[in-house]
Amino acid sequence: MILSSLLVIGFLILVSALFVAAELGMVAVRRTRVKQMAEEGHWLAARLLPVVQQPAELDRAIAACQIGITVSSLALGAYGQAALAPLLADLFSGLGLAGVAAAESAAAVVVLVVLTVVHMIFGELLPKSFALEFPTQVSLATIVPITWSQRILSPFLYLFNGSGLLLLRLFGVQPSRHNHVHSAGEIDLLLAEAEVSDDALDKEDRRRLRRALKLATRRARDLMVARERIVALDIDSPPGEVMRLMADAPYTRVPVYRGSFDQVAGFLHTKDVLLRQMAAGGAPVSVGDLVRPIVSVPAQASADRVLVMLRERRVQLGLVVGDKGEVVGLITLEDVLSEVFGALSDELKDSLRSRPRKRPPAPGA
Repeated sequence: MILSSLLVIGFLILVSALFVAAELGMVAVRRTRVKQMAEEGHWLAARLLPVVQQPAELDRAIAACQIGITVSSLALGAYGQAALAPLLADLFSGLGLAGVAAAESAAAVVVLVVLTVVHMIFGELLPKSFALEFPTQVSLATIVPITWSQRILSPFLYLFNGSGLLLLRLFGVQPSRHNHVHSAGEIDLLLAEAEVSDDALDKEDRRRLRRALKLATRRARDLMVARERIVALDIDSPPGEVMRLMADAPYTRVPVYRGSFDQVAGFLHTKDVLLRQMAAGGAPVSVGDLVRPIVSVPAQASADRVLVMLRERRVQLGLVVGDKGEVVGLITLEDVLSEVFGALSDELKDSLRSRPRKRPPAPGA
């Protein structure tokens, strides 16, 4: 009698542990890893992939796990009280420790406390820790019983999910789907944990990832070349001066202005000048015919936004403008990428770095 009761209790704890592990495993598992395994022919990964890829399916699977945990926990408490409390009460009465009523009350409390502790340890904490430590293995091992549970509990899933969504709408809360997207702060915490646990990421990888996460906090004003340091060219400059500046300045792109540096017309690429001069047989070229459009970047724009703007326009540099439209600096793709990868070397700059040269005066300075 006691042995059979203990076996039933152990089974109910095992069921609860299964649903706890399955829920946390599906939430923590990496979709890319599951997709890779499915493409390699792993049949359990192929069954798991639609669940972790589609938010609606993940919602249903988590709801099934919640129902399974609740039902198994309630069944454990009810069965444990019905099967063990009378036996324990008879033991207390037989030993003369208390009267019948007091023995029954004491037995009920003891059974409740013991079952709660055992369930928390073996039905909650251990499977939780195991699932977080091995999410891929756990989610693959539990996907079949979870799929069966979804089919069996399908009517209840519609009822409970529908009721929950209705209540959320009544309170004016927009329902959201479960997904595997981490915020920048959460990713930073994961990187800190990887550093403590000696993860596969080396120190340099973690440093670059942290810098990439901080791009949103860095502004164009923080990364730009200040106005007084910009080498620029007047659009009416004679061809000889243009060639001297191109030869002396270690840049392939030079801003071009009209009269004042606040009137930037675009930028000049050294390749365009050389190709046009070669095509003209060495004859002087007109700067105005070779000017390319330049993108304007707000000084308060975040570094990641600047990166998107330069990429969308397919340009290497942008003009940083202040609140009143005045030019305050120049920012290049290299300036933004240097925040992530550190200082980037340039063969042209390196070759000219040791050459003494007279820097052209900055316009408007």
